Amino acid sequence: MSNESSEIVRMFNSAFDGLAPDTPDYYPEHLRSEIDAMNDFVYANFNNGVYRAGFSAEQSAYEQAYDDVFMAMDRMDDILSRQRYLCGDQITEADWRAFPTLTRFDNAYHYVFKCNKKRLRDYEHLWPYTRDLYQQPGVADLVYPEAIKGGYWSGARVNPLGTIPKGPEGINFNEPHGREAMVQALAG
Repeated sequence: MSNESSEIVRMFNSAFDGLAPDTPDYYPEHLRSEIDAMNDFVYANFNNGVYRAGFSAEQSAYEQAYDDVFMAMDRMDDILSRQRYLCGDQITEADWRAFPTLTRFDNAYHYVFKCNKKRLRDYEHLWPYTRDLYQQPGVADLVYPEAIKGGYWSGARVNPLGTIPKGPEGINFNEPHGREAMVQALAG
């Protein structure tokens, strides 16, 4: 047993197979080394990178974390220009581990954690990919953008007066993502 989020994700992949037949395998044997490498990259540079930027106490530490975040976003965007998901043509654990940081990015990390070089919505492939994941069955029911924003803006250190920003506008996770058409065009 564990309370480590990465281990919980792994446990959920197979722990209930006997109770819920026909569930997807997000950690398939043939992709495990690629998934593990992507998980390591995404965690170090993106998932943890936003926190390293947001909570840095020194300018040089902030700038390194900031650079890591956008290097990771650029690399993921490049990967997604050639394939539908981070590890190929099926959703894997790597996609779900990137997803929470992606859904929080424009509402929280861009502003609160000073990761403001670009917004998620400025990425040609990463933004539709995030919407693709969000639109998977049952996922939208578990994402609360206003609660995300409220939670990250509620800290006295970040927001001593406690006002929650009204924006940003333009975040519509239900907007068509077009990822299937992109993949078909690549296949050609």
